[in-house]
Amino acid sequence: MPAYDLANRLVVGVASSALFDLRESDAVFRQQGEEAYRAYQEENRDHTLRPGVAFAFIRRLLSLNDLGEPGDPLVEVIILSRNDPDTGLRVMRSIQAHQLPISRAVFMQGRSPYKFMPALNMSLFLSANGDDVREAVAAGLPAGHVLGAAYPDDAADQELRIAFDFDGVLATDAAEQVYQAEGLEEFRAHEMRNAATPHDAGPLRDFLAGVNRIQNREEERRRTHPEYEMRVHVSIVTARNAPAHERAVNSLKQWGVRVNDAFFLGGIDKGAVMKVLDPHIFFDDQVTHLESTARTTPSVHVPFGEINAR
Repeated sequence: MPAYDLANRLVVGVASSALFDLRESDAVFRQQGEEAYRAYQEENRDHTLRPGVAFAFIRRLLSLNDLGEPGDPLVEVIILSRNDPDTGLRVMRSIQAHQLPISRAVFMQGRSPYKFMPALNMSLFLSANGDDVREAVAAGLPAGHVLGAAYPDDAADQELRIAFDFDGVLATDAAEQVYQAEGLEEFRAHEMRNAATPHDAGPLRDFLAGVNRIQNREEERRRTHPEYEMRVHVSIVTARNAPAHERAVNSLKQWGVRVNDAFFLGGIDKGAVMKVLDPHIFFDDQVTHLESTARTTPSVHVPFGEINAR
């Protein structure tokens, strides 16, 4: 079999705990132990797992492969799982039952497979296991802990809405550290003094760049097919406001990435905005923000930076 090159694809790793609702399975494991868990998965191998927090996001992301050439997908999703290959069969059968075009998986019994992310060219790993995510981020890898409930997905709707916080997600938390140490006014003054200097890239900048490549392909499609409706929509939703907004916009531009919308909220509750924006996934580095958004929106905690080291 010829080598399959991942270099020019948007590659996302997803744990079965993020893709599917595994609460029943996990309860068996916690309450009765590994052998009972293995028996439970064997008995339920043909019982399709229900969608989890990241399901709608993953399904819609994979649907964008119709923009590529046959056999040359733009997006590759790979399962990264703590299951062993035997108990992982239920996961793979559920993937097939939901008609998700996912054919690649890494199953490592009781161990987190996040160390294989660089080898698989992944720009994002999603899991419901917070410890695995923290270890991955501590190792400098782009990972997020999924929170909230599954999006009520409509298979007929192909739009994909992605929302990001800025500091600690797309950018590093250097400016956030100024705010935490010296307060709001010094933070604003610092950002004004450095408005023309781009931030260092944060953990999900490369993932956004990969999403932008797909948006570029959409624009190419629309040039040749004017009736084509753009499906991918990207927003930043940040606690920054003027005058600190300018450095964020300049950073995106100088990194060579872009977003469709920007919400500079200046402390307004992000959860209220999410109810209207209705993204299929939202990434933020602060749990306090996600406690609000996760009530209505599939949310992802990116445990990056000093605020998550406390």
